[in-house]
Amino acid sequence: MTPLRNLALLAAMTAVLAGPVAAEDLKVMSFNVRTITGPDGPDRWDMRKDLFADTIRQMDPDVIGTQELGQQQGDDTVARLPKFTWFGRDRFGGHKDEHMGIFYRKDRLKLVKSGDFWLSDTPDKVASITWGNIFPRMVNWALFERLSDHKQFYLLDTHFPYRDTDEDARSRSAREMAAWTAKLPSNVPVIITGDFNTGPESESHKALTASFKDAWSTAPVKDGPEETFHGFTGKPTKRIDWILYRGVTVQSMRTITVSKDGHYPSDHFPVQADFTL
Repeated sequence: MTPLRNLALLAAMTAVLAGPVAAEDLKVMSFNVRTITGPDGPDRWDMRKDLFADTIRQMDPDVIGTQELGQQQGDDTVARLPKFTWFGRDRFGGHKDEHMGIFYRKDRLKLVKSGDFWLSDTPDKVASITWGNIFPRMVNWALFERLSDHKQFYLLDTHFPYRDTDEDARSRSAREMAAWTAKLPSNVPVIITGDFNTGPESESHKALTASFKDAWSTAPVKDGPEETFHGFTGKPTKRIDWILYRGVTVQSMRTITVSKDGHYPSDHFPVQADFTL
């Protein structure tokens, strides 16, 4: 099957599963890009950047929370998808390292305000590291307004530490995010995207779902495997990429498994949720 036919079939199947997408639906994607510096051989960024953009084009999200994004990857993507733009500092406060970059459709959403904070004992200190982390960990956030009806929502995007020994740091990070979002206006919906590097059985998930719902667990329509990390094999083993929400209604949730000639746009499957805002 040709790549274009593969992607077209994916879009058609999505439409059948989810039904017609209403104009008021909000499509939110979470996508771990896979770092541009990884020693990935045939799966290096130059070999998959077109498929990465094609996947987004076919799924047609309004907003995307990414992880491990390099500045070049962000710029390559918007060059191929000019209806999108992206923003965010990297985890050291500049643009030379990994970003939790947020992409959005300029013709659908207005960026009202944005910011970031670090997952540490000093969240306002750029690049701060505590809790045994070996790299800074952070949250990129934005308040968006939908142009069609002026409804607003917050989006937070994050990437938790990955080592088995980081479970306490992940739990602390989740509690910090829960406390931060508790201070937001109660009448404005909040959506969280991220690679949490832990499963739904974890303390991190428990801490966040005390005040948020998990789109995979609650969506009335689901498509694709539950697990998301596959290491470029196409055989996922862990559900570590989540979309959480409050103040909206989830209509459908899908794990996107598109590939081209046995290669994938990332070592994670992206996930996308459709919400009624």
